[in-house]
Amino acid sequence: MTKPASLTFRELHDQDGPLVLPNAWDVPSALAFAAAGFEAVGTTSFGVASVLGRPDGGRSTRDANLALARALAPLPVHVSVDIEDGYSDDPDEVAAYVSALAAVDVTGVNIEDSTAETLIDPAAYAEKVAAVKRRCPEVFINARVDTYWLDQDATVAATLDRAARYVEAGAEGVFVPGALDHALLRELAAAIPVPLNVLAIPGLSPAELAELGVRRVSTGSLSYRAAIHAAVAVAEGVRGTGTVPEATPYPELQARLAEYAAGLP
Repeated sequence: MTKPASLTFRELHDQDGPLVLPNAWDVPSALAFAAAGFEAVGTTSFGVASVLGRPDGGRSTRDANLALARALAPLPVHVSVDIEDGYSDDPDEVAAYVSALAAVDVTGVNIEDSTAETLIDPAAYAEKVAAVKRRCPEVFINARVDTYWLDQDATVAATLDRAARYVEAGAEGVFVPGALDHALLRELAAAIPVPLNVLAIPGLSPAELAELGVRRVSTGSLSYRAAIHAAVAVAEGVRGTGTVPEATPYPELQARLAEYAAGLP
């Protein structure tokens, strides 16, 4: 397996439509996204934490995300890792962690500007971004602004102030989860000079989001939560009427894993 040679991860943000980035939580989910033709795959900290039996956002995914990044390195896709708040308040420690990810061919990271569900000082976050860019200039930093996600300082002015600081520090993308209003998205996209990333919004297609100025759409934890929901529905269907839903055939999944395993050292 080799990485896609046509476009860099940064260039994927500059196509006619937004980059749709599915978020995986393990090797099989990432393999499935790659098989579906996605050129880039992200990870979901919620999904990774959940697999560990931990709640999201508690810095519990540090080692698991690094292990997952190593496991995804052979895949023919760009990989962007959701590293929560960078797992440290120390900018140099955050940069060292990203350097370890870059060493296993990770091309992007998503870093939150909140810790323990509380916004941190934007200057402190900007220092993290600057430290990462100094050490890993090739890694695409997607700066996550949690104002609307946490409903803290959830104003356009505060959000744009944070975004401006992060872009100045070196962020190449800005992620504003929780921003849903059409007028808000249009205003943010117009004022932020780098690609705007949002979570998938029900009822809005990538083309419609593009008209609002959005350049990247992430599934976040949605795919993982949908998989859990579907798994329960399967068990309930079998228990109830004996209905067996459509599923990817066992031989197809087995073949993917066999090909993946054959390429491992």
